Amino acid sequence: MKRYFLTIFICVMATAVFAGSHGKVTYQDHIRPLMESQCFACHGDHAPTLEEFDADQERYENRNLGPRMTTYEETKVFVTGEDAGAMMRRLDDGSNTADGNPGNMYEYLGRTEEDRQQNLSIFKEWVGHWTLKRSNELTDEDMQKFSIPE
Repeated sequence: MKRYFLTIFICVMATAVFAGSHGKVTYQDHIRPLMESQCFACHGDHAPTLEEFDADQERYENRNLGPRMTTYEETKVFVTGEDAGAMMRRLDDGSNTADGNPGNMYEYLGRTEEDRQQNLSIFKEWVGHWTLKRSNELTDEDMQKFSIPE
């Protein structure tokens, strides 16, 4: 119950910061606090690096751990780096997929659909170019459309 109220508080604060910023959504001011509240249980400091995760994915998934995403550099890999598009594919609400199914991490964006949609909009604003393409499918034009400010 305590975690529920903490999550709600952090979501409200993140939303207030986002709404009051009148500027770009940044990793430090918006994305990291949101990830701390919604993602770090599985992607925090105790999680494996991407290389460790890729080397033994089944082991880490069985322990409910995904690749670490506690820094800007670690996180941007899943937007524009070697695992480009992974963040968008996993957080997408299904509105960008042929089958309409959300990504496997969408449900963790919040406790209610309203929370999830609100938090998804913050991620979309930060990314700037919401695409489900993989790194080998991204064009130079795609790469220029991403914003992901630190």
